[in-house]
Amino acid sequence: MTSSHQHPENGSGHGPEHGPGHHPDPEALAHVHAHAHGPAAPVSKHLRKVIAAVLIPFATAVFVGLAVLWPGGAPAHERTGVGFDRQTESGEVVRVEQVDCKDVNAAQVPPTGDTSTPQGREAVNAQQGDCKRATIEVTSGQDKGRKFTEIVQPDAPRQLKQGQGVVVAYAPDAPEDLQYSVTDVNRKFPLLLLSVIFALAVVAVGRLRGVMALIALGTSFVFLTFFILPAILQGSNPLIVAVVGSSAIMLIALYLSHGLSARTSVAVLGTLISLLIIGLLGSLFIGWAMLSGNTDDYTGLIHGLYPNIDMSGLLLAGVIIGSLGVLDDVTVTQTSAVWELHQADPTMGPRALYRAGIRIGRDHIASVVNTLVLAYAGAALPLLLLFSIAQSSVGTVANSELVAQEIVRTLVGSIGLVASVPVTTGLAALVVSADRPSGSTAATTPVRTGRGRRRKK
Repeated sequence: MTSSHQHPENGSGHGPEHGPGHHPDPEALAHVHAHAHGPAAPVSKHLRKVIAAVLIPFATAVFVGLAVLWPGGAPAHERTGVGFDRQTESGEVVRVEQVDCKDVNAAQVPPTGDTSTPQGREAVNAQQGDCKRATIEVTSGQDKGRKFTEIVQPDAPRQLKQGQGVVVAYAPDAPEDLQYSVTDVNRKFPLLLLSVIFALAVVAVGRLRGVMALIALGTSFVFLTFFILPAILQGSNPLIVAVVGSSAIMLIALYLSHGLSARTSVAVLGTLISLLIIGLLGSLFIGWAMLSGNTDDYTGLIHGLYPNIDMSGLLLAGVIIGSLGVLDDVTVTQTSAVWELHQADPTMGPRALYRAGIRIGRDHIASVVNTLVLAYAGAALPLLLLFSIAQSSVGTVANSELVAQEIVRTLVGSIGLVASVPVTTGLAALVVSADRPSGSTAATTPVRTGRGRRRKK
């Protein structure tokens, strides 16, 4: 049985040995080990059995839940032709001509001549400029090769140019001349190119770990696309679906990215406990604040198409899934920090390890919480601008359901992140110090020094 404090054969070296009572500076180790998750020292067979006794029933329950709730695809429905719920085809702009807006009747001035309203001013501006008449050719579907024209006003946010790929909507019930219209530009190639650059950067820096991280990312998208979303549409409870799906993503992603080890298992346990805290707090405050989850056109469309979906439950599911990615980073980092502290000084007990690890965690909390808040604020920036234009008070803005749900989402997720640091650090400190050998064994344990030589303590 290998001692828990023995360094792995391919250890990176921690420099000169530490004498009894000499504890490494956790502030210095925070930057060195925060994201460098190297191979961990093995733990005893007994401790591995204890961890397995906790994780195997949990993993079994997760995969039983997947089997029971697996939807087998999204339910069919009749298209409404509204928003994303419409039939689309590919198209290409084959010709663009400059025309006078008056000649194509692009806009009508109000009969009263009143231009004091935004609509009236826009109509006047549209008539005074040069419009574009674009000829679009449908390049997919049953009407491939069919052409139609689209008038683009000078102040339109989306301008068209010759040779540009576009997405066209098809309305079969409309008059023949109005069946097709441009809804968006085709941006698949730049998005694909950016994804390839991202994957190459991850592999170039992360090497095998980067490859495994990309596989884990792909697995997450598979579970989102083929389990979580269809199961919610089929009418399953969104909270249960989110918990089962997030747990499956967590298990596969963490073990693929960081290996099957006691250190990863501790991170899994810390993440699970934190997700439970987020779920309980989210359920309490979403219900207490009476957040319906139906706050915009998209959620309204979902509720109209599938009235049986619990929209507040869907909001809670989003909170859990959105917090998972950041939680993984925090729990793995804290576990690795504790493991590295123990390897640097095997004489540290669980209490000393916890104190050192929590000092590292405080820096992580500050940066992660700020990141989460700014991420949500950035996503809601147009909405915040509208409130600023309206000169609404802070209390009025915060009380509106649109902003209140983002506040609850942010604060509940942040509380879970903050809680994950002491929880994971405590678990890691207990596990890594649980199998410390006796003093005689420790005295003969070979340790690799910073210069690559092995010597006895």
